[in-house]
Amino acid sequence: MSTTNKATIVHTPSFMDGDEFRVPVFKLLKQDGTAYKNAKLPDLDRNKALRIYRAMLFTRVLDERMLAAQRQGRLSFYMQCTGEEASIVGSTAALEDEDMIMAQYREQGALAYRGFGVDEFMNQLFGNDHDYGKGRQMPVHYGSKKLYYMTISSPLATQIPQATGYAYGQKMAGQGHCTVTIFGEGAASEGDFHAALNMASVHQVPVIFLCRNNGYAISTPAHEQFSADGIAPRAFGYHMKVIRVDGNDILAVYQATAKAREWAVENNKPVLIEAMTYRLAAHSSSDDPSGYRSKKEEENWRDKDPVRRMRLWLESKGWWSEDEEKQEQETCRREVLEAMKRAEKRLPPDLETLITDVYETPTPQLVEQLEQLKAHIRKYPEAYPKGAKSLDAAVKEGDENA
Repeated sequence: MSTTNKATIVHTPSFMDGDEFRVPVFKLLKQDGTAYKNAKLPDLDRNKALRIYRAMLFTRVLDERMLAAQRQGRLSFYMQCTGEEASIVGSTAALEDEDMIMAQYREQGALAYRGFGVDEFMNQLFGNDHDYGKGRQMPVHYGSKKLYYMTISSPLATQIPQATGYAYGQKMAGQGHCTVTIFGEGAASEGDFHAALNMASVHQVPVIFLCRNNGYAISTPAHEQFSADGIAPRAFGYHMKVIRVDGNDILAVYQATAKAREWAVENNKPVLIEAMTYRLAAHSSSDDPSGYRSKKEEENWRDKDPVRRMRLWLESKGWWSEDEEKQEQETCRREVLEAMKRAEKRLPPDLETLITDVYETPTPQLVEQLEQLKAHIRKYPEAYPKGAKSLDAAVKEGDENA
């Protein structure tokens, strides 16, 4: 055996299958909120720790109330973050405010941490005239330019190569920012995932690929998606730094992301984080998980509830109490319900906005299609909501022509 150009040369065939490489799981907190022996916890002050926990708690309450609203027929669709709050809020808390987040579609905790208001959540969910997306998106497809949170796109993995491209721009700008893109292990089966990692590694850009491996791509279990040791080992094929973390351990996620950000920004190189977590809720309000996983499995993961683990750690520090927990939950529930009532009463977006924001001047074809839509509304006014200015005008014109 000899070596040349850093490659080992052998003279008999020797195959490798990767089983000799097992990526460890980084953990800091036990289930009871106490630290593992020799674990070095991140230096979190009380104010930041409580900001993190309040964002987690708000997200849990928001999810509970909005799923109930969907079941009542008040909302068309919803997706919960329940069980994954530590992966989302913990990683966001380790970023700078101007770092870009390109998420999938259950990362509302990231927005909650950055200050997205309860009314902003509700306006998007109900698609009213205060919605930044002007009613064009499904519920839970949030976006916020001011909070550096790219608007959600439903197709899986499209945001991953976009994150690499955005991070390339950040590298050129040289202002010390990075991009974090969040996706599930199911999205990592898409070609966009591999294209993005290869491009990021070749061009050396400050992007963090955060895979929240919750075990299921809707109803497809991980063992039917891939046979290797999860998603983390794929980083080796792209010569990329990687870490696997307990995604329900808020302090571990925070510290891992902080270190990943430091590496990405200082070296203009990508990092892959695999957060091992579990989706305690259904995939969406249209899904019934009882068809593909057992109650015993769910209960096992409920014992690893990330919100509870964070609360126990806060209590051990003397930073939180049972009374504060009850008060915070009551406050969150009241704010969510009041905001939902306000959002429901707001008008739908003006019909004219349907063809704006893509072209500076709408094309003749779009203008013609809009006029055809107005004619249709005038013909069937009872099928459309009242209140929006152009809708009312179309109905009124129809009445006058009757």
